[in-house]
Amino acid sequence: MSSEYGKNIRISIFGQSHSQGIGVVMDGIPAGERFDMEAVKAFMKRRAPGQNAYSTARKEEDLPEILSGLLPEEGDAGTSTGACGCLVSCGAPVCAVIQNRDQRSKDYSGLRDVPRPSHADYPAYVKYGNFHDIRGGGHFSGRLTAPLCFAGALCRQMLAKRGILLGAHIAAIGSIQDQPYDPVNLDPEVLLSAGAGDFPVNDPGQGEKMQDLIASARQEGDSVGGIIECAAIGLPCGLGEPIFDGVENKIAQIVFGIPAVKGLEFGEGFRAAVLRGSEHNDPYEIADGEVRTKTNHAGGILGGITTGMPLIFRAAVKPTPSIAKEQASVSLSRMEETGLQIHGRHDPCIVPRAVPCMEAALAIALWDLYLEAEHQNSRINRNGV
Repeated sequence: MSSEYGKNIRISIFGQSHSQGIGVVMDGIPAGERFDMEAVKAFMKRRAPGQNAYSTARKEEDLPEILSGLLPEEGDAGTSTGACGCLVSCGAPVCAVIQNRDQRSKDYSGLRDVPRPSHADYPAYVKYGNFHDIRGGGHFSGRLTAPLCFAGALCRQMLAKRGILLGAHIAAIGSIQDQPYDPVNLDPEVLLSAGAGDFPVNDPGQGEKMQDLIASARQEGDSVGGIIECAAIGLPCGLGEPIFDGVENKIAQIVFGIPAVKGLEFGEGFRAAVLRGSEHNDPYEIADGEVRTKTNHAGGILGGITTGMPLIFRAAVKPTPSIAKEQASVSLSRMEETGLQIHGRHDPCIVPRAVPCMEAALAIALWDLYLEAEHQNSRINRNGV
């Protein structure tokens, strides 16, 4: 199914933007994993709508209701999250539902006949014979990243307990760029600090310029896109497989599940095409008794396998396609060209709210890879190799 991801941790996302609720089922979380649910809620709040001038006015608390798989710690029976706000996995699939409470479906009544440019309306009309849910984009909506963030929040906590930290920041809005991560010596505090702020950037001054650009686009009835840089540190060397199960492959599959992502690059990415081998190669060295590289143009991945250096990638996010300006479209019933004026509540820029989504996607992919390595090591130990 297209809404499922993973081999060792398997997630399935369900629901539509304006259905009664949306949610996720996670199969493969080991029993005995302890989760700080207040930290989960705080992570999901970073993605939630209606919190500032650069997001949609739709109000959703995005509080997950746990249906299965997580229980209060022993001694806290009878409470929803335990006295300390923690839940423990019992080995059963984890299922969480997020209620949709602030839908305005009437805003979408005419879009079944007149598709929105750069939305999935028309291809969905052809694929599903006009039975698709048009309201809010249905199953194609960015609203479905809320359960993705819940799943990612759990995976992020499991990784952190094993010394693997990850974070992201807005690398650019339009042509305005933030201070990039240090690809060689990425400090944990720097990695995590952007996500702790109201506007996830490393340089607050550049962040103010970005917010001014977003405000300008909104005033003009338009939108703007940008780039998100995501990184992880503490990864051991050796995660991933060559060819089709490489680290890039796993990350790309889930990152492109985030609506509006149109491009992805690891390390130097497309800039590598204009470098010479002598410029792009990462020389090895011994530092503190460990093998590492002096530079990190590879972004922490070689041959589909982690190198032990910081893993760094960037994702391009397109401008929000729902804009107030009139656009050219067609009437599918009359088969003639017509104008379209989109109504409703929309983000003038998706990028800020997509930052935690990117972190969630990376966390899920890395946890899946981590479990695969654990399974391989277990098989090796059983065979006495």
